[in-house]
Amino acid sequence: MNIAFSRRKRLFIAAGLSLGLVIGVAFLAPTHGYYLNIMMQAATYAIAVAGVVIVLGYCGQLSLCQAAFLGIGAYCVAIGTADHGLPFFLALAIGVGVTGLGGVLLGLATLRLGGHYLAMVTIGLQMIVTMVLTNWIGFTHGPDGVSGIQRPMLGPLDLTGGPAYLALCLGFLVLVTAYAAFLKGSRLGRAMQAVRDNEIAASTCGINVFRTKTVAFGISAALGGLGGGLFAGAFAYISPDQFTLNESIVLLTMALLGGVQSPIGALLGTMMLVLLPEWLRFLRQAYMAVYGAAVIAIIIFLPRGLWGLLTDRFARPARRDTGPVSPLPLLSRTGRMSDSAVLEIDGLAKHFGGLKALDGVDMRVRKGSVHALIGPNGSGKTTLLNVVTGLYGATAGTVRLGGRDVTALPPHARARLGMCRTYQNIRVFRDLSVLDNVIIGAERDGNDVSGTDATADRALAALDFVGLRDVAALPVSALPYGHQRYVEIARALAGSPEVLLLDEPAAGLNLTEKGEMAALLKRLKGHGMTIVIIDHDMKLIEQVADHITVLNFGRRIADGAPRAVLSHPDVVAAYLGEPQNEAA
Repeated sequence: MNIAFSRRKRLFIAAGLSLGLVIGVAFLAPTHGYYLNIMMQAATYAIAVAGVVIVLGYCGQLSLCQAAFLGIGAYCVAIGTADHGLPFFLALAIGVGVTGLGGVLLGLATLRLGGHYLAMVTIGLQMIVTMVLTNWIGFTHGPDGVSGIQRPMLGPLDLTGGPAYLALCLGFLVLVTAYAAFLKGSRLGRAMQAVRDNEIAASTCGINVFRTKTVAFGISAALGGLGGGLFAGAFAYISPDQFTLNESIVLLTMALLGGVQSPIGALLGTMMLVLLPEWLRFLRQAYMAVYGAAVIAIIIFLPRGLWGLLTDRFARPARRDTGPVSPLPLLSRTGRMSDSAVLEIDGLAKHFGGLKALDGVDMRVRKGSVHALIGPNGSGKTTLLNVVTGLYGATAGTVRLGGRDVTALPPHARARLGMCRTYQNIRVFRDLSVLDNVIIGAERDGNDVSGTDATADRALAALDFVGLRDVAALPVSALPYGHQRYVEIARALAGSPEVLLLDEPAAGLNLTEKGEMAALLKRLKGHGMTIVIIDHDMKLIEQVADHITVLNFGRRIADGAPRAVLSHPDVVAAYLGEPQNEAA
């Protein structure tokens, strides 16, 4: 497979053709006047909207302050060129740098916020920026705004004329759109989309959720600053009332209208919202009502936007990849269990207030073994896995992986050391393809593969192992429940785990699917995979387990070989039911 090269090649060709096209269009535009201004506004706004696509569409973070970054970028160019005589491109670079840094700081300040709380913080930032632009008269010129903004010279090229400057704006727009499209299919882009779809699963796949969000905010803000700087040069005058909360809502609406998960959608949405009012002016007083109704109808009835409608209508069937791939490294191993421990848990406790969900649990998982963790509902099994993988902090005790104390490490750091897991309630990345879901598992730091082609090859090998390679190109949401379970397992296997933690892998499966799951686990066991499994299906546990630990009310009540543990009186009483009186 040569995914990276073919994708880059297509992007470079498309970007080159688009650059040539837009430059030609720009020089055919009017040299001045209303329609030239409309085209420059659309181009500069579309760059800022691409930032909304990245932070909201890719990363799932609702930001309502994009106009603030648009304004900061615009004022950097305006004040730099008009007041301090800086070259245009230097002032533009300063604006992009300042806004990018501002976006990173915003991301750091809102690390643990989401949803409407995050929206409220970004609204607050937007209002603060507008107030500063309005009231810092000595620096920003206050409500009077800044005039006399200079356009650039690029060596012998004079870009001060209308068509030439429009060509510059459109050229930047093409480059930004190509970058956003490339980002979506890159490792960082997949990490952003994983965070958007499921932060918990993303973290246990080795993705640093907080860093990913911060980078998304930084890129989004920098694109807002770039669009703002070009906007200032386009109109030679700016004022604070051009960068208010209303404009942030307009930019968000543009992204939603075109398709918030697509950079091409950002273009469509921007063009629609800029041009639609002009097309409707023949309606005179009624045009704003028709305009508003049209926008609302599109957002309600086309949740994936205009670009989503077009791709759904004209999408080509997904191609199957039938080429050879390298087998999973685990297939070269033989299933030999050793006495050395891969995972050691000592005195582990987790208290939720006065509730002791775990109370001094000890467990030792031997290399190459299948270690079952059973117990009645509410006994602390999933809580134990959550503490072991770092989703919950331990109240007391230690967790060691390969002899290293990982008790204080966050989930992504533990995943990078080889601790991979699945979930009781399926946590796949629902807006991604089956293949991309598994690639995310293969891309964890610490894995023995690098590069787009190698990770895709590893992901296909993992899908091949679980029998899902034929559906690799399909959206994971199109698969039945049982197959989504296998996608989770393939994602974990693609990360070459030191220990594989399975939380009720047979839950929700029918008898046939449970038989297939048992066969898969036996294959993994045969290749020496170290597995910790939670399940309520005792038949499955008896088939695959080498060792069983039993929990009840957060405490370990039995530990040992399967036959001895399952016949232990405390286990029979607590989990399997009271033993029957044969004399009755």
